[in-house]
Amino acid sequence: MRRIHRRGFLTAAAASTLGFGRTLKTVGVQLYTVRRVLPEKPMETLRAIEQIGYREVEATAADLDKVWAALKQTSLKAVSVHLDTGLFTRDQSKLPAALDDMKERGFQYVVCPYIAPKDRGGADMMSKLGEDLNKAGELCRARGMRLCYHNHAFEYAASGSGTLLDVLMQTADPKLVNLELDVMWAHVAGVDPVSILKQYGSRVALIHLKDVAAGVEKRYNENIPRNAFKEVGNGTVDFRAVLKAAADAGVQHYFVEQDETPGDPIESLRQSFQNIQKIDY
Repeated sequence: MRRIHRRGFLTAAAASTLGFGRTLKTVGVQLYTVRRVLPEKPMETLRAIEQIGYREVEATAADLDKVWAALKQTSLKAVSVHLDTGLFTRDQSKLPAALDDMKERGFQYVVCPYIAPKDRGGADMMSKLGEDLNKAGELCRARGMRLCYHNHAFEYAASGSGTLLDVLMQTADPKLVNLELDVMWAHVAGVDPVSILKQYGSRVALIHLKDVAAGVEKRYNENIPRNAFKEVGNGTVDFRAVLKAAADAGVQHYFVEQDETPGDPIESLRQSFQNIQKIDY
């Protein structure tokens, strides 16, 4: 019996060493996924998310007041919030008040979510953005919060010996600015998200778990078909490898996001959650 027990122990230990035997325990939702139903049915929608098994949420500031009272009646923890990009780039004088509001609500992370196509440019633009984010990061740090930048696909276009994302991350102070890695958009740009996790390690504080259908050609923009957005595990992203690399990098918070769903977004969130529970990394 001792030998059998020892063999079982060694097998488990070997599996642990190889990185297997783990599943993601705490999963969140980016509420953008349910943006079309949440304002009209906040309590019903949030309760459904809670009952699926999600434990955290990432909110968008635009609709926060409409859903906040309902959110506080659930066990869902509001961890992160996407603010309007203009607060980081054009209306910086309004940022301190917005941060005070989010701090009072208990958010730990603030995210710069998106650079509109009309505002995009090359290395100079990304360097300027990095400088703007450093200023915002100082304001966040003074309030005990952390600032992240959320990528799409355009940031992976080549610039010098690296990418536009590299320009941004090199300009931004690692003590002030972290990355929210959207694994799907990296994949769309032809970049393995695992390579970004290995490159930036602990600077990746948050992750968007998103999937994309086969057949989407590599591109540096977001112009993909609506039906190309897939539930986690129903597309082409290697989530076992992503979750292992994320764990190795020390990522703490994971949010499922699906920009477009074929029907009820709650059903898509259910599929993603169930698929995630099956991923042993």
